[in-house]
Amino acid sequence: MRYYIGLDNGGTTTKAVLFSEDGRQLCEASEATEALRPAPGFAERDIGSMKEANFRVLRELMDRSGADPRDIRGIGVCGHGKGLYVLDADGRPVRNGILSSDGRALDIELGWERDGTADRVFDIALQRPIACQPAALLAWLRDNEPESYSRIGMIFACKDLVRYFLTGEAFAEITDASGSGLLDLRTAGFSPELLELYGIPEMLPALPPVRGSFDVCGGVAREAAERTGLAEGTPVIGGMFDIDSCALASGVFSSDELCVIAGTWAINEYIREDPVTDGSVRLNSLYCLPGRYLIEESSPTSAGNLEWLISEILPELRDAEAARGGSIYGLLNEWVSGFAPTEEVPVFLPFLMGSNMHPRAKGCLVGLDMGTGRDRIARAVYEGVVFSHRYHIEKLLASRQEPPSLIRLSGGAAKSTVWAQMFADALGMPVETIEAGEAGALGCAIGAAFASGAYPSLEEAARAMSAPGRRLEPDPALRKIYDREYARYIAVSEALGAAWDCFG
Repeated sequence: MRYYIGLDNGGTTTKAVLFSEDGRQLCEASEATEALRPAPGFAERDIGSMKEANFRVLRELMDRSGADPRDIRGIGVCGHGKGLYVLDADGRPVRNGILSSDGRALDIELGWERDGTADRVFDIALQRPIACQPAALLAWLRDNEPESYSRIGMIFACKDLVRYFLTGEAFAEITDASGSGLLDLRTAGFSPELLELYGIPEMLPALPPVRGSFDVCGGVAREAAERTGLAEGTPVIGGMFDIDSCALASGVFSSDELCVIAGTWAINEYIREDPVTDGSVRLNSLYCLPGRYLIEESSPTSAGNLEWLISEILPELRDAEAARGGSIYGLLNEWVSGFAPTEEVPVFLPFLMGSNMHPRAKGCLVGLDMGTGRDRIARAVYEGVVFSHRYHIEKLLASRQEPPSLIRLSGGAAKSTVWAQMFADALGMPVETIEAGEAGALGCAIGAAFASGAYPSLEEAARAMSAPGRRLEPDPALRKIYDREYARYIAVSEALGAAWDCFG
């Protein structure tokens, strides 16, 4: 037998998944990821705990699956993009890792926009600086934690650090590197000129060599093998930024498909052979498929907002459902499907971790009255997330000559039929999901299978290992209704612009 492991470090969960060569999901182990919040707007992760969590889920996976370690032919790792993880020159953590939902460097981002730095950055990086990118976070450390800044010897993206835990080899993988704000996208190399623009030129030696997504970047080292049950020397590929991994698992190989990932972040993207340089979209990056750019509009405004509703508003229902063997998500889907789109619910702005409308916007509910129950709030959260994606997607559509033929949806929202149908109806396009429950991990496994030589091409590996799930057609009769609700969402967002300026 030949097996492949996908290891996914997202914003809320660490998962290890075992796949067969034909893409069947055979076993999974996961645990919740603890986010540390030492100050408002901060989101961090303890690096030591992160290493232990990855080793634990891999050990659990190997123990539960009973797979012979010698049959694991490759491992791929994906993780959240952006954020910052730094070690000293001896491989010891300098400080906690910083998650992509962190907003501490917002004033640095806004300052670069005001003084023209962002325009000069775009000419090289083909993206405008964002507060949660390594570039801005390094500048923040320079200004606020100079002692930490001076000790930095290695700079990693999330999944590149996880690969380092496994192999002891330090590399930067191309898809994550291209979203860091530090890479010249035309040369695919880290840019000294960009680091000069940011005022962090001394960080250049701390940036590891860049490798491709499907390059073998070392084998499982002895310590990792002993801790996880994996065989020493098992190949570990470069892996991918999780938005690339989900797109690969969804079978995105042409610009005809729009990839939408509704997880912690609202990711909306398509691929093309050349970047969009007219400023109509904020982010170009390099796709895992060589020679392709990923055109992206994104913000931390998606299904992660539902976790707030569950943990802060519905904790007793969550616990009661779990006690009787049910799921709070199933209950929420029942609630939400009980409302027709014509029934008025509050407007929910899903800006609990950031915004795609205003740099200082906060999450809120507008339109509550004495009759507003938790079921209506749940419906409002589902709709608000869909509308946040639509805001991004309309920008993407403006950058193309032809609209896409369909949306390939993954992430938490894809697991809910009622939510996926909302995407189809509100966007007026068919939505397809994939059968695998863990798209990010599957994309890693596809990459590992291709790198091992099991398939002659990446496309053949994806076709063989990724089975289609549901296809949901839009209801034309509902489009006008959702258009009206979306216009209300935009009106509320824009009307609050002056209020957001009061938040600092």
